[in-house]
Amino acid sequence: MLVDTNVLVDVLENDPEWADWSIAQLRAQAQIHRLAINPVIYAELSLTFSTVEALDETLAALQIPVIEMPRPALFLAGKAFVKYRRQGGAKTNVLADFFIGAHAAVAGWPVLTRDVRRYAGYFPTVQLLAPEK
Repeated sequence: MLVDTNVLVDVLENDPEWADWSIAQLRAQAQIHRLAINPVIYAELSLTFSTVEALDETLAALQIPVIEMPRPALFLAGKAFVKYRRQGGAKTNVLADFFIGAHAAVAGWPVLTRDVRRYAGYFPTVQLLAPEK
């Protein structure tokens, strides 16, 4: 299972609205799935750390490895971006959510996230574990 950046940031920053939900989900999902992140999530998480060592230590403590992305996932991310642009999307670079969603789609993994919008729209086969609305 890929753990989206927003869930980890909730925990690391003790978000007053979402930390409890995110902690509970991480604990519950760790009983069912192997939790992991990919290099894109790692890069997004790096924004909240001052050193690579601090980030690596935190991930080790959480027992969350970084899993490399296979080429088919990278290819699928590009295709999702093309679809996004054709539908009027304004961003000019492939979005992080496309890499994360494509990785999950190719690997057949669910994603633990609070932001389902892009994942659901571009990767309908990916199971999303998110808060109830």
